[in-house]
Amino acid sequence: MTTTEKSPIVDQVVAAPTYLADIRFFFRPEDVEHMAAKGIELGTYDGVRNNALSIHAQTAPPNAQMPPDAEGKWSAERSQTFRNWIVNGFPLGTATPVEPLANGKPPTRLRKNVATLSDAEFDLLTAAFTGLMARDPGAADSYFALAGQHGLPKRWCLHHEDRYNPWHRQYLRVFEDALRSVPGCEKVTIPYWDIATELPDRLQHPPFDKYVLPADPGGTATPQPVTGFFPYTTQRFSVADIAQNVTDFGVLADIATSLTQSLWGSFNVNGYQDFSIQAHDGGHGSIGPTMGNQNVASFDPVFWFFHCNLDRLWLSWQTHVGATTLTGFRSTLGQNTDWLKTPFNALPPFSATADQTIESEVAYDRLELISPAEGMLENLAGSIDAVHTFTFRSDNPVSVRVKGIDRLKIPGSFIVSLLADGEPVAKRFFFQPDDPRNCATCVQHGIVNIDFRLTQGQILDRTLSVRIDLPGHSEEIGTAFPLAQAGNPTINARLLVQEV
Repeated sequence: MTTTEKSPIVDQVVAAPTYLADIRFFFRPEDVEHMAAKGIELGTYDGVRNNALSIHAQTAPPNAQMPPDAEGKWSAERSQTFRNWIVNGFPLGTATPVEPLANGKPPTRLRKNVATLSDAEFDLLTAAFTGLMARDPGAADSYFALAGQHGLPKRWCLHHEDRYNPWHRQYLRVFEDALRSVPGCEKVTIPYWDIATELPDRLQHPPFDKYVLPADPGGTATPQPVTGFFPYTTQRFSVADIAQNVTDFGVLADIATSLTQSLWGSFNVNGYQDFSIQAHDGGHGSIGPTMGNQNVASFDPVFWFFHCNLDRLWLSWQTHVGATTLTGFRSTLGQNTDWLKTPFNALPPFSATADQTIESEVAYDRLELISPAEGMLENLAGSIDAVHTFTFRSDNPVSVRVKGIDRLKIPGSFIVSLLADGEPVAKRFFFQPDDPRNCATCVQHGIVNIDFRLTQGQILDRTLSVRIDLPGHSEEIGTAFPLAQAGNPTINARLLVQEV
């Protein structure tokens, strides 16, 4: 059993079971695999709900047909619990944080907080980065070439879509392997910078403070060359400004919300993924002009420590919802599972696929976990099936969505601000290249939304408005971008409800 799988269900009847808290754990990986070959999906809520009557008939004792092995047969109590779920209308419910269990297979790599590395560990990291940066920029395993896979010139990176987290997890692995190829650095791992803390002093000195590009990253970009990034030295804001931006862009709030989600969800819809990607974008915009520009963000050395932390947060979420195995992860999905299957699971230019990144051999010295004693996770929504009971609570947040932004018409990363009586009450940063029309992933996801979660007191009885700004533009020209040129986005405001 892995550290993140829920312990076996105790066979007692649950009167009001839900899928996320109870039913999804009834199906073992071998059950899911066996029935998938027959065209029956047991690994997701939609699949189990759609096949519920057949599942109940096939698994009901004493003459159950499924599972085929004696060990997997359901008890009368489990069968009754499943029947109760059907009778109650297939409630989705919310997940209960899973208590991590002892793991008999230790991880092969341990990543630590950069601020707590010993002097010897930090010296090893410094040697690895220095060695990688010293390599010929034309070498495939040089710092310049590896950083160029994310933005210019290769532009492989997948943002604002299902493969975003898997792609970056694999990218970190490839970069870490390159660091380990530096002589004497065979055991180095990338540490993380916890963005809830100030940028450590250690990352403000060579070779981590900046990177001078040794060649033009835009000269060979496709479908057309990009100018303006050579000569170029990466730039950051001051430590104080970074901390203020993290607050202003709601980065920590989005991280906190993401970690309490029951579902993986979809970007621009709901769940862990939506809020984690929004936190990612806000973090990029908080750190500096380089990190805020997708064309060159990965050349700033802080990129690797920032993204290592995001991977740590993803593993934290996987751990407390029981999603560190592929079977467990798929149980947090809805209908959209194609991106875990060939050919839609590709993570170019890497050979690994999205489904192969779910079970990670990396461990972190600390995860952000929620104790089972703290109760259920969250599955708030703007609408719910009428067959289910629901509640409005006075402390439930209001979801305000700026909907239908045409990102392809906006030249570069941008800031969306929600104003109440003319004053900003919330801001979010959207991360993209200067030329989104020439970015294949951007074109596929050209219309985007920005989500704000606000307390009711922040917006009630106040005059609300929206503004889009382009950071870095001169004061003479102004930073405001006309909403009419951004696709005339609309505003969608909803009081979120909870299924009960």
